[in-house]
Amino acid sequence: MTFDIFLMQAFNGLSLSTILVLMALGLAIVFGLMGVINMAHGELMAMGAYTTYATALFFEKFMPGLKDIYFLIGIVLAFAVTFVFGFALERGLIRFLYKRPLDTMLATWGLSLILQQVFRHVFGPKEVGVPTVSWLQGAWAPAAIPGASFPLSRIFIIALALLVSFGVYLLLFRTRWGLRIRAVTQNRAMAGATGINTERVDALTFALGCGLAGIAGSSFTMLASTGPVTGQQYVVDTFIVVVFGGVESLLGTLLSATIIGELQSTFEFLMTGSMAKASILLLVIVALYFRPNGLFASKVRR
Repeated sequence: MTFDIFLMQAFNGLSLSTILVLMALGLAIVFGLMGVINMAHGELMAMGAYTTYATALFFEKFMPGLKDIYFLIGIVLAFAVTFVFGFALERGLIRFLYKRPLDTMLATWGLSLILQQVFRHVFGPKEVGVPTVSWLQGAWAPAAIPGASFPLSRIFIIALALLVSFGVYLLLFRTRWGLRIRAVTQNRAMAGATGINTERVDALTFALGCGLAGIAGSSFTMLASTGPVTGQQYVVDTFIVVVFGGVESLLGTLLSATIIGELQSTFEFLMTGSMAKASILLLVIVALYFRPNGLFASKVRR
């Protein structure tokens, strides 16, 4: 393998990691805070992707002169739509199922099937794609690396993932709201005793996790087309990332997503896609055998 091919594969793995990061950040927050296994998390990603697609159609039909900014608007709308949906879902369903993980898993799995049918009914069974805005078309070809080219759309997605990750860090570790979230995560009973409204923290944090999945879906439209079952293709990988990195470690989630994304890109280059998935799963199982709490699990007091 020549150096330019190796570099391109590493870049492809990094761009794949960004989708996993955005998906896994939301799931890690929800899973780590409330212990909720949200099987509909992938459909929330698809919801964000379809929101971006609808935004593209709206701009194309009513504001064609501003179509170059539709993607930025689509990202904001994808977050807003999935945030509101997540808040309503937590208030209307999830809060009645706390401390009942199997019931929560079945309920959200049923919700995922319902959402898939809604997507089929509204957008059709075929996959849809969004046009790439003019300022994200083309690729950057550094003169120092002959033969290598990096698509601008993927560079943008990587930058977006870094920006969102930094924003989540600031929210959790530099704001009073983040202090409440971490307090509830570490000791719910004690946090409630100090006057923190744990129910409100649960609702808004669950909504935040759903909003991050919406941003992941919006970013996904730059890499591939979107279909009713698109989310199911990523939800398993997302759970693997969260468990592999450590359920309550956001840094572990970032590092785990990067490792798995790079491994998947490399293995798919060397073998078939199914064998690549199986190999990654085997490596994760072996790693969890020696580190059952995840490679980068943080120590918390219960």
